[in-house]
Amino acid sequence: MSSTFKAMVRVFLKAGVLDVQGKAVEQALHGLGFPGVADVRVGRLIQFEVAAADADEARTQVEAMCRRLLANPVIESFEVEIA
Repeated sequence: MSSTFKAMVRVFLKAGVLDVQGKAVEQALHGLGFPGVADVRVGRLIQFEVAAADADEARTQVEAMCRRLLANPVIESFEVEIA
């Protein structure tokens, strides 16, 4: 019997990859009077429900989804949280 689990995936560019969007946000924050902001990295959060027999199976499925579609493993890293 399967249950429904809430999955949360955080995707970010890897450390060595230039984050153009993060740099733009950093510069905008400086322009707004927040000079102490540095090293801004912009990512994305993906939330959904997944049916699985248990939390371990849900995590395995979500990690496969990340490697195949939700993240580009060449330039991005991801974190999976199952609740």
